[in-house]
Amino acid sequence: MTITRSRFRELVGLDEPVVTLVSSTVEPQDGYVVEYLRLRLGDTDVRGILTRPDDNSRRLPAILYGHSHGGGYEIGASELLEGRDYLLDPLGPAFARAGYVTLCIDMPVFGERATVSEAYAAKALLWHGKSLLGAMLSDHSAALTYLAGRDDVDPERIGAFGISMGCVLSYWLAAADERIAAVAHLCCFADFRTMIELGAHDGHGIYLTVPGLLRECDGGSIAALIAPRPQLVCIGEADSLTPPLAVERAWAELEPAYAAVRDRLERVSEPGVGHQETPAMRAAALAFFGTHLAPPMG
Repeated sequence: MTITRSRFRELVGLDEPVVTLVSSTVEPQDGYVVEYLRLRLGDTDVRGILTRPDDNSRRLPAILYGHSHGGGYEIGASELLEGRDYLLDPLGPAFARAGYVTLCIDMPVFGERATVSEAYAAKALLWHGKSLLGAMLSDHSAALTYLAGRDDVDPERIGAFGISMGCVLSYWLAAADERIAAVAHLCCFADFRTMIELGAHDGHGIYLTVPGLLRECDGGSIAALIAPRPQLVCIGEADSLTPPLAVERAWAELEPAYAAVRDRLERVSEPGVGHQETPAMRAAALAFFGTHLAPPMG
């Protein structure tokens, strides 16, 4: 199964709002800096949290961070600084100390935007043939535009990273938007038809439901749109949200897209590991971005 990038964007309803910076508050930390941002996406003010190295006198590689779900509606972008129980530790400081500018914004119904429930927002959109995931991806794309336009960011060296819901936000946006130079995603790559077949789809939030998507593409064919750009897939083999059969079917659809550039597709698959980041995944992600973002590109 194959799909074009333009058709995929149409299916998910990716429609990037205009983004402008409303305000920024800078707080120096030990070895890095935090910026608390207010971004206007269309007519909505959205919280953004950004971490960066102390020295921003030159253009640096950057990472667009998609926060996870985990039922933590009140957390949202705060995950970048506070972490989650399935992360080793917060990634904002870790990425900053490794030399990256990293941005995370509150997705709809999360963080400061948790004013209505996920079901409330998703149901209203589904009645109109749209999806909450499409709304999230549109805002994530606007955040990418802001990040690429910063004076301290090299727009040719922007990666995407996320775990769980953030995994989907990251690799789906990378599939839709070639401005993302490399993507590392954890714990939500799978074949959705197989998840439905196995009943695993019911463990995911309604945000993930995109009307008509499976008539034209699936997890593997979506990820294949990223090729030949570098991609790191991290999976826990005991993760009930991504059963092994669903992962293998998605991988079988993805892998041929990298036949001519096999070294640009990497996989970390750990037996006995559930829905969580591991030391091996963290090390692989840092090495992956170090290889594909940190050196001058081109």
